[in-house]
Amino acid sequence: MRQATSVGKVALASLSLFLALLIWGKGLQESFSRPSVVPKLSVRQQEIAWLATPAIPDTLKPFFLGDSSEIKLRDALRETPLDQMEDRERIVLAALETTDENRRLTLKMPFEVEAFVPVQEALLASTGGRNIEPSTFNLLKSIKNDPLLYQVVCLALGGGKDICVDSVISKTMAFRLIFSQGVPAVAILLGSVLLIRQAWLFLGNSNGDWPPLVSMPLSLVDMVLLVAGGFVVLGEVLFPALVAPFTESVTKQIGSPLREALRVFVGYSVMTLPPLLILREQLKGLKHFDLPVGGWLQWHLRPVAPALRQASVGWVMVMPLVLVTSWLMNSLVGDQGGSNPLLELVLRSQEPLSLTLLLLTTVVFAPLFEELVFRGALLPVLAQAYGRVLGVIVSALVFALAHLSVGEFPPLVVLGLGLALLRLSSGRLFPCVLMHSLWNGVTFINLVLLG
Repeated sequence: MRQATSVGKVALASLSLFLALLIWGKGLQESFSRPSVVPKLSVRQQEIAWLATPAIPDTLKPFFLGDSSEIKLRDALRETPLDQMEDRERIVLAALETTDENRRLTLKMPFEVEAFVPVQEALLASTGGRNIEPSTFNLLKSIKNDPLLYQVVCLALGGGKDICVDSVISKTMAFRLIFSQGVPAVAILLGSVLLIRQAWLFLGNSNGDWPPLVSMPLSLVDMVLLVAGGFVVLGEVLFPALVAPFTESVTKQIGSPLREALRVFVGYSVMTLPPLLILREQLKGLKHFDLPVGGWLQWHLRPVAPALRQASVGWVMVMPLVLVTSWLMNSLVGDQGGSNPLLELVLRSQEPLSLTLLLLTTVVFAPLFEELVFRGALLPVLAQAYGRVLGVIVSALVFALAHLSVGEFPPLVVLGLGLALLRLSSGRLFPCVLMHSLWNGVTFINLVLLG
C-alpha cells in the first residue's frame, strides 16, 4: 500500500519537474563552454613521466613511459595553441624544441610574468650543444622551486644531468607515475577478469538470488518532489543563490585556492539541505507503515567487512567499463569539455586546508548524500513500481544528469548503473556509499599526485 497523492502535490511535482528540466537543459548547454580538464591532465602526466624517467628502471620503462617521454611531453604541450598557453608552458615547450627556429616561434610572443623574461632571453640566446655558462646559475636558482621548469631549461642551456637532474625529485615523480598509472591498470585487469567471471555465471544461471528489495511506500510524484524539487530547484539553484552573497562577503579576504574550496564546501553543504528536509518529511509520513528490518533506506552499516569487499569488487568491475565508455566517447565525438570544475580546483590546490575541505566534499559528503537520494530513495521506488531493469536505468540517467556535464554524461551513466546494481545485489546502501567514496577518493588522489 502506498500513500495517497493529492492534486496539490501532483501540481507541485509537475512544476518542479518543468523547472528542473529547464535548469538541467541550461546547465548541460553551459557545460559545452566549460573547458575540459583532460588536456591539462595529459600534460601533467607527461611532465611527471619526463621528470621520473631517470628513476624508472629500464625493465619498467616500456610499461610506464612507452616511447620517449620528451617527445610525448612536447606533443602534449603542442595540443594547446601558443596564444592560449600559460607562460610556464611556453617556456617548457621552447626548452624542449630541437631546432632554433621552433624555439624562436614559441618564445616570440611577449610574456605576462616578468620573472620569465630573463629565461626567455636566455633560451633565445642559447645555441644547442654548448656548456652552461657560470652567469646562468643565478637564472636557474630563480626557477629552482619548479622542478620541471628548472630541469628542462637547465638542459636546454647546456647543463649536464649531474647539474640539472635532481635524483630525489625523480624518485618522487616515479612513485607518482607508478601509482597514477599502476592502480588503474591493476583495476582494469582485475575488473575485466571479474566481469568475464560474472558473465560466465550469468550464462550458466549460477548467480545467487538477490535479496528482496525494500522500498519506501512512496509514489513517483514523491520522487519528483525529492529530486526535481528538492535536489535541483531548491538545492542547486535557490538555496545557493540565497547563501552566495554571505559566502562571498565572508571569503573575499581569503586567498585562492582556499577561497574557492570554502565556497565549494559551503555551497555543497547548503545544496543538500532541501532534499534532506524533504526526505525527512517523507519518512515521517510513513509512521503508519510497518518499519522493515534495517529501516526504509536499508543502510545496514554492519557487518563492515562484507560491505568493504562488495564496494571494492564493485569499484574494480566498473572501472574498465567507465574507461572504455570514456574512450569510445572521445573516439566517436571528441572531447566535449564540460569537466567538473572541482577537478581543476583539486589539480591546482596545494594548501592542506583547501585540500582537506575538497576531500571532505568529494569523498565524504558527496557519496553520502548522492547515494542517499539516488540509490537509497529513488532506485527502490522506481524498481518497485516499474521493475528492476527500468529502475536501474532511470536512476543511473538521473544521477548522470544531476552532474550537468555533457562530456562526463556517458561515463557517469555507467558508474550509476554499477552503483545501482550493487545496491540491488547487496540489499544494502552502505556498500554503495563506500564504492562511491572509493571512486571519488582514487580520482582525488590521482589529481593531487598530478597537481
